[in-house]
Amino acid sequence: MDTPEHIRVAESLGYERAWCYDSPALYPDVWVQLCRAAERTSTIGLGPGVLIPSLRHPMVTAAAIGTLVEIAGQDRVAVAVGTGFTGRFTMGQRPLKWADVGAYVTTVRALLRGEVVTWDGGRMQMMHPEGFGPARPIEVPFLLGAAGPKGIATAHEVGAGLFLAGASPVPDIDIEAYLMPGTVLREGETPESPRVMSAAGHTVSVAYHFFAENGLATELLPGFDEWLHAYDDVAEDERHLALHDLHMIDVNERDRPFVTPQHIALMGSAWTPAELRGRVAALEAGGVTDIAYQPAGDIASELESFAEAFRG
Repeated sequence: MDTPEHIRVAESLGYERAWCYDSPALYPDVWVQLCRAAERTSTIGLGPGVLIPSLRHPMVTAAAIGTLVEIAGQDRVAVAVGTGFTGRFTMGQRPLKWADVGAYVTTVRALLRGEVVTWDGGRMQMMHPEGFGPARPIEVPFLLGAAGPKGIATAHEVGAGLFLAGASPVPDIDIEAYLMPGTVLREGETPESPRVMSAAGHTVSVAYHFFAENGLATELLPGFDEWLHAYDDVAEDERHLALHDLHMIDVNERDRPFVTPQHIALMGSAWTPAELRGRVAALEAGGVTDIAYQPAGDIASELESFAEAFRG
């Protein structure tokens, strides 16, 4: 619930954009939080990263974008859209098809331009008069949370940027945000520090969650099979509820025995300032234009340390 204040802090530290997750089973409503942040900031960009189409009708999303634009200004808003990792897995559903995501983005964009579009057999248009929302057309950048060839191909088809989470950079994309959770090591600190566990332990948990939900090769993650047995006592149709407990927030009690300093080091989510600068430089050389840093633990302090690493 403190996210809007954290965004204000980020703006004061020089961050250029703030993204909020769209996982309603875990976090506060994304649009409410973005609008709250818009009212206490003046320059930082704002947007959902990433929005899940199945959670909202295209008109609802278009109206939400319009509301944020009215409060923050059009030049501060960007919208990232994806197929749904936590946004759908936390509700026992598989990710959407990329064709459906592409159609959704195309429809929302047309609505924002003021066009009449067809959805679910009905014709509709943004009809907000003056004082009820910004005038159309509303032009904001769109990004797709893609990791594989189908998602990247869809981004090219709809003319969107990319919001990458664990995937390699892609050349020739105008806007390419790269999600980077973790922590900057203080002078003399190692991954064994309790502070590092609080700030970066969730990066290990999310790797376990992602591998389990997507059926990936378990040998890529040490201890995966043993970790998975920690959930054997949970009914299969409710396992996703236990699996995503504290997802991207902290380490839940089932995961805790398997989240070690060695795993944090393996994930590459604890960096010295020099290591962080080197990693970001390599990402930039590969085509990344934005780093989407996701802190945990003492978030205001983590934001400050991450920013300070680039002033050294």
